Amino acid sequence: MGKNAVKLTLAISDYDHVRDLTNGVVPVEGVELQALDLQVEEIFYRFLKFREFDVCELSFAKYVSLVSQPDCDVTAIPVFPSRVFRQSSFYVRSDGPTTIHEIRGLKVGIPEWAQTAAVYSRGYLTETVGIPLTDIEWVQAGVNDPGRVEKVSLRIPAGVSYRSEPTKSLNEMLLSGEIDVAMSAHAPHSVEEGDPRVRRILVDYQEAEYEYWQKTKIFPIMHVVAIKKAVVEQYPWIAMNLLKAFEEAKRRSVERLFDVTASRFPLPWSRVFAGRIAELFGEDGYWPYGVEPNRVTLSSFLRFTYDQGVTHRPLEVEELFPAGVQSSFKV
Repeated sequence: MGKNAVKLTLAISDYDHVRDLTNGVVPVEGVELQALDLQVEEIFYRFLKFREFDVCELSFAKYVSLVSQPDCDVTAIPVFPSRVFRQSSFYVRSDGPTTIHEIRGLKVGIPEWAQTAAVYSRGYLTETVGIPLTDIEWVQAGVNDPGRVEKVSLRIPAGVSYRSEPTKSLNEMLLSGEIDVAMSAHAPHSVEEGDPRVRRILVDYQEAEYEYWQKTKIFPIMHVVAIKKAVVEQYPWIAMNLLKAFEEAKRRSVERLFDVTASRFPLPWSRVFAGRIAELFGEDGYWPYGVEPNRVTLSSFLRFTYDQGVTHRPLEVEELFPAGVQSSFKV
C-alpha cells in the first residue's frame, strides 16, 4: 500500500463473503484498512453511541432512522453483509398460538422497536398477514438479559400500544406468560436449550419464507456498510472503491461455494444446495449488492420503517447512498 493511502478502520463480523477483504487478499485501492472482527451488537453499540469506526457494519433500521433525522453524519454503500428472512422469528409457549393469524390481540415482546428484524416481521404481519400494529400490545425488553434499550429516537404511530420492561427479559416473560409471543432475531435461551415449553409458531418457516419471497420479491436486508459522512466528503472516491472491493470479496466467496475440487464448507452437497438456491432466486443472483437489484427490498423497507415510526419522514432509496455508488461505468 502506498504511503499516501488513506487509513480507515473497518468493524465487521467474520463473514466468508467479506473475509478476503478483511484479511487483505482483496485490497481497497488507495486505502490502508485496519479491519476489526467484532460481534454485531458490539459494533452497532460502539458506532451508534461513540462513532468509533470509520466504516462498519450497521443495523439497516438504525441507519435509515439516522438518515431521516436532521444533521445525519453517516452515509452508506449498498453492501449488505447479512440478509435473513424472518418468518422464523416468532416464538410462543407450547400451548400458544398455532398459526400466525392467532397473534392478533396478544402481547408480543420485541428486543427493540427499531431492530431491523422486527421491522421486517411487523411489515410481514401488517401487509401479508393483515394484522395492524394497533391490534397487538407491544412490549420491549432484552431477549435474555434485562436492560436493553432503544438506540435511536422513535416516532411510535398513534394508537399503538408500546411499553418497555427494563427489569425483565423476553425469555422470562414468555415462560411466565407475561407475553404471548417473543419476536426476535436471536432465539431466546429457552429455545436454544431445547426447552419443551417453547416453540416457533411457523414450524416449517423455510416454506413460509420462500412463499413470501415469491409473492413480494423482498429478500430482507439486515445490515448495511456505513461510513462516516466526513470520510466520504473528504475522499469521495472511497465509497466506490470500497464497494468494488466488497463485490470482489463476495465473488471469490461464491466461487469457493461452487468449487467441486475441494469441500470449502463443512456441508455435504453444498454446491448442489447453492445451485438450487441460485435457480430459485434468478439471474440477478441470490446475494446482490447495489441499488437496482435490491430496489424492491429497499423501497419496501423504507415503507415499513415510515409506517412503523422508525423513520421520522418518508425516504427515497436514492437518499440512502452517495450518488457515486448508485451507477457504474460501462465499457
